[in-house]
Amino acid sequence: MPYPKFDYLKPDTLEEATDILAQHEEDAKIIAGGSDLLPDLRARLIEPRYLVDVKEIEEMKELSYDDEKGLTIGAAVSLNEIAELDIVKEIFKPLWSSVTQLADPTIRNRATLVGNICTASPAGDSAPALLVLDAEVNAVSESGERKIPIQDFFTGVKRNSLGDKELVKSVTVPTPPETAVGDYLKWRRTRGEDLSLVGVAALVTEPPSGVLKIALSSVAPIPIYISEAEEILKDKKSVDAVIEKAVTVVKEKISPITDVRCGESYRLHMAEVLTRNILKKLLEER
Repeated sequence: MPYPKFDYLKPDTLEEATDILAQHEEDAKIIAGGSDLLPDLRARLIEPRYLVDVKEIEEMKELSYDDEKGLTIGAAVSLNEIAELDIVKEIFKPLWSSVTQLADPTIRNRATLVGNICTASPAGDSAPALLVLDAEVNAVSESGERKIPIQDFFTGVKRNSLGDKELVKSVTVPTPPETAVGDYLKWRRTRGEDLSLVGVAALVTEPPSGVLKIALSSVAPIPIYISEAEEILKDKKSVDAVIEKAVTVVKEKISPITDVRCGESYRLHMAEVLTRNILKKLLEER
């Protein structure tokens, strides 16, 4: 099936891009990597009148790290660019692990982190990592900028909190505590490229903060952060007791479904297995 007809627009500045969205709203779609957008266009799941290419806007190509500000990832930055930045692997391990398991190296040359979260798939790999890392989404419109905590960004299956006149300029990830260790585990049907059947990200910090952060994909209508797990470490229980408590809380909070990729009971089981595995690994590191 051929692509629907649309006008291709390539603004030079962020201001031009926001002006276009202000004028055309839902009739305009942003393209940076296009790895999610182009299949939807070809399948005619969406038929915008305008395609707005932001790949060359300088403000959206930023990839930088500052001790105080944290990691800034522009909307036009590819997943491979993120994966190849040493500081991401060293300090933001859940994000690095999720990015390197997302699709394959060829697609990661095009696909962007911002595109992945804007698609808002319940199976998105980057979302759980960003949730445990307390990321913020920097949205812009003709009216100005606003910061959206990542926990407020996902509103439903393939729905996010952006307005029709807004686009994402960048994502900011604050520097985790020095004592933090984290990771992301993904379960899929094959060893190659595949959507997650279940994905689990976790971040653990040492006392006195002693916070445990867990987030999952593919087990609810949106990527889900398990806020009830945060205080578990403060009970000073054994590693095994912490893991059992965390698994119990996770199973109470998730609501997996049966679909063409696997069944509800299997997702529930794998959420338990991955939660056990990732926490055992991280708590032993700690």
